[in-house]
Amino acid sequence: MTTEGTFCLVLHSHLPWLPHHGSWPVGEEWLYQAWAHSYLPVVDLLRRFADEGRRDVLTLGVTPVLAAQLDDPYSLRTFHEWLGHWQLRALQASTLWRDDPLLRELGAAEHRAAVHATEELETRWRHGFSPILRSLVDSSTIELLGGPLTHPFQPLLHERIRSFALRSGLDDTRLRIGHRPEGIWAPECGYAPGMEDGYAAAGVKRFLVDGPSLRGDTAGARTVGSSDVVCFGRDLEVTYRVWSPKSGYPGHAHYRDFHTWAHEVGVKPSRVTGHHVAPEHKAPYDPALAADAVRQHVKDFVDTVVTRLRQLRERDGREALVVAAYDTELFGHWWHEGPAWLEGVLRALPEAGVRVTTLRGAVEAGHVRGPVDLPASSWGSGKDWRVWDGEQVADMVEANAALQRRMLALRPGAVRDPVLDLAVGEAMLALSSDWAFMVTKDSAADYARRRARVHTDRFDALVAGRGPLPLEDRVFGHLDARLLTRE
Repeated sequence: MTTEGTFCLVLHSHLPWLPHHGSWPVGEEWLYQAWAHSYLPVVDLLRRFADEGRRDVLTLGVTPVLAAQLDDPYSLRTFHEWLGHWQLRALQASTLWRDDPLLRELGAAEHRAAVHATEELETRWRHGFSPILRSLVDSSTIELLGGPLTHPFQPLLHERIRSFALRSGLDDTRLRIGHRPEGIWAPECGYAPGMEDGYAAAGVKRFLVDGPSLRGDTAGARTVGSSDVVCFGRDLEVTYRVWSPKSGYPGHAHYRDFHTWAHEVGVKPSRVTGHHVAPEHKAPYDPALAADAVRQHVKDFVDTVVTRLRQLRERDGREALVVAAYDTELFGHWWHEGPAWLEGVLRALPEAGVRVTTLRGAVEAGHVRGPVDLPASSWGSGKDWRVWDGEQVADMVEANAALQRRMLALRPGAVRDPVLDLAVGEAMLALSSDWAFMVTKDSAADYARRRARVHTDRFDALVAGRGPLPLEDRVFGHLDARLLTRE
């Protein structure tokens, strides 16, 4: 069957380890909001596709550290409590806004959403995320991408620690869902020349880079260097239609405003209205207007993809590939209407003659082109490493390099040492790329610096034989410090 071309949607699901490290405004609240407003609705729509027998709907990246949180008994219990508070806040909003029809209905809708989320957690999610994720992988509804344990910025890791983090991360996913991923979302799309050799040694066959790493030529996957490892580049012309550093659909006047809160009930009552409208002057959220905007943006995106595929086919004389990639948390958490838009697009693209598949499916469809030598790169500001090794975080880079030297100096014995395992786990938490990102972007920078320092100090205390043991951060029970010396 002739098609317009191939489209791959890739979603990257990640949060740093948050349980037991504060709640508001940064900490566990961040996890619960993303869980309620993104992970639950995205899983809902994937399950609908699975029930319809749809295969290869999208490629879903789930970092090991996020998977650990969504399986963690403490997180499951405290999220349940959070959902109960959400129901109460929604009831209070309905009472407070009883004289305004739009706001009263918003409160009622918020309560229905909270009740539904609670029912999902008490039934399908009661044993955590992994059983759900495994069913989606087993049915081939999705392709799953894994990654290094705690989402470290790999180019700044010593090669031995980089290998340890990646292999241990892939092993963690295999333990949780019974499959070892063949593809990864490289944290922050960070790449340094030669990393493909480490990927090949770990059994990784494909990974993501940002479009500029391929000088914008993202119409096909490329083998990297002399390896058989394949990289896919984000097509920014299409991806940025939805979300870019400066614009995108979520900023439309009719969508729910992310930043405006009715703090007395903890509910977001407004639509965007206008970019220069003060919060107190924003219009109340109207679901009917938002639904109209979703339909317009589904059509616009489908038209954008089809036009792009046709342009690339005319240029190259062959069927082309478009890869659009986003953080999963955009859909529902940052952009309230995102899940509805996502489902609309995934249903409309095949109707427009576009093959929708996964990265694995794109390889099988013949979208692999010749080899490429990639530059040092990322998907961050400047498309280089400045977010994670720039002047603002120079002290953190130095501290992380010193921490890695102390890790490499460890000499585990022949038998597993639980204390040393915990120490290495703390070191990996300290090396999370999130902390430097948050400092560079001035997003809860004090929290990020504190988290990096806490985990580094715990590593040193454990290695020195000082307690107490930080059992609340035993994120990866399988982590074996002895493997650090065997890589």
